Amino acid sequence: MSDVEAESSIESTAIQALSADGLAVVIDMTVTYKIDTDKIIDIRKTIGTSFSYVEKIIKPNARTRIRESASQYGANNIFEGIKSDFAKNGIILESVLIRNINLPESVKAAIEAKINAEQEAQKMEFVLKKEEQEAERKRVEAKGIADYQRIISSTLTDKQLKYESIKALESISKSQNSKVVFVGSGKSDASILIGN
Repeated sequence: MSDVEAESSIESTAIQALSADGLAVVIDMTVTYKIDTDKIIDIRKTIGTSFSYVEKIIKPNARTRIRESASQYGANNIFEGIKSDFAKNGIILESVLIRNINLPESVKAAIEAKINAEQEAQKMEFVLKKEEQEAERKRVEAKGIADYQRIISSTLTDKQLKYESIKALESISKSQNSKVVFVGSGKSDASILIGN
C-alpha cells in the first residue's frame, strides 16, 4: 500500500451539463477523496493503480452525478450520490466543491438586462417619490401664501396702503439711483419726487 493512496487527493474537472430548462452550463468542480485503507488491496486488484481509479471511478461518477443534479437542480444530490458511488468502490468522499457555473452568454445577457431594468425601475420610483414630495411642499407653500393673503386682505385698509406707499417712496428717494418717481392713483394722490 502506498502512503500517497491513503492520503486525501483532489480531482478538478469541468463538466458540461444540461439544466432542467435545457440550458447548457459548464460546472467547474473539485472532488476531494481518499482511499479506504481497509479496501486498498481489493481496489488495486480489481481496478489497478491510482491513475486507473481516477479514470474509472472518480471522474465518471462525479461527472454523472453533476449532470444528474444539474438537470434536477438538486445540489444535495451531488454529494450524497458521489459519496455512495465512491463507497461501493472503496473510496471515501471528503468534499465536492463547485467552483464556478458558467451560463450561456444569452442567459448572462438576460440576467444583466433584468438587473438593469430593476435598477431603472427603482430609480424611477425614487424620482416619483421625490417629485411627490416636491409637489406636497409646493402645496403647503401655496396654502401658506393664500392664508397670508387672506389675513392681510381682511385687515388691509386704504389708509394703511397709502401709509405703506409713502414709506416706500421715502426709501426710494434716499437711494443713490433715484431720479424722478411718479406715483399716484388719481388727481389728488399724485406724488412727484425729484431726486439727486
